[in-house]
Amino acid sequence: MTERILITGGLGYLGGRITRALAGSSRFSVWVTTRRRRCPPLSWLSPERCLYMDLMSDREVRAVCEGMDAVIHLAAMNEHESSADPMKALLVNGAGTLRLIEASLAAGVRRFIYLSTAHVYGSPLTGRITEETVPRPVHPYAITHRIAEDFVLAARSQGSLEGIVVRLSNGIGPPIFEDVNRWTLVGNDLCRQAVTEHALRLKTPGLQERDFVALSDIVRGIEHLLTLKFDVTGDGLFNLGGERSMTIRALAELIRERCGEVLGFSPPLHVPPAQGQPPGEPLVYSIERLKSTGFSLEGRLEDEIDATLAFCNEHFGLGS
Repeated sequence: MTERILITGGLGYLGGRITRALAGSSRFSVWVTTRRRRCPPLSWLSPERCLYMDLMSDREVRAVCEGMDAVIHLAAMNEHESSADPMKALLVNGAGTLRLIEASLAAGVRRFIYLSTAHVYGSPLTGRITEETVPRPVHPYAITHRIAEDFVLAARSQGSLEGIVVRLSNGIGPPIFEDVNRWTLVGNDLCRQAVTEHALRLKTPGLQERDFVALSDIVRGIEHLLTLKFDVTGDGLFNLGGERSMTIRALAELIRERCGEVLGFSPPLHVPPAQGQPPGEPLVYSIERLKSTGFSLEGRLEDEIDATLAFCNEHFGLGS
């Protein structure tokens, strides 16, 4: 018997990749919610399984949860939207998640996976970070995700829902739609710059470190947690990263190198001069807790960068 899975924000940057992967599995029947008024034609998702939902609407949230076995919750305001309107971010990311949890409980949903962010630990991220690290969010995006996490984990502790929180590091990889509003993410931005400007320009010296993870591994991680036996999920909190920390400048150099391989040219890299020393200790974003449940990383950043460059060339290149 297939599981009925609801993916909120299921046509977004990460949601689209998760939806496409799970929809291709015989184990799942997938529905998605979206802010798009009309679902685009997709070979792997029928239009009747694409549902418009406003997280601020009790009626719409209750309706999409009916009959579902599990919910994967990604719908949220992004970091730029959250910064521009922190109060709305609190209502959408925080209260909206609570509304979805309550609707899931009423509908008899078994498992609820919430995708949060590594930025709940603070900014900048430095040193070794585990699930035991005390969160110190400073940005409205991170603060509101932290609030949503607590609602999920509270429902779990009360025994009413198999709540799981996943704190993601920085994903690398192409979306399924070119109009997905995530081209401000550093990896996506640099790949698009390479194609449209034939140059890479950093706004800072790029000395800050980040952990990068292939989107394919995020997708695999979510599927792993979706099917994992509840008694091995511990307290329900997991980091998910790529065990590959590098500076923004090093990422730009890697994208420049891959552009030479994929598109046949290596764009010049323009970097402001560095002043002072890089902040903090080297970043180690630990995923040992997730690995202890049987998960392992398989994706390659280079493959996702290559695919993102090819995607940008197809949709934003001179011949597109």
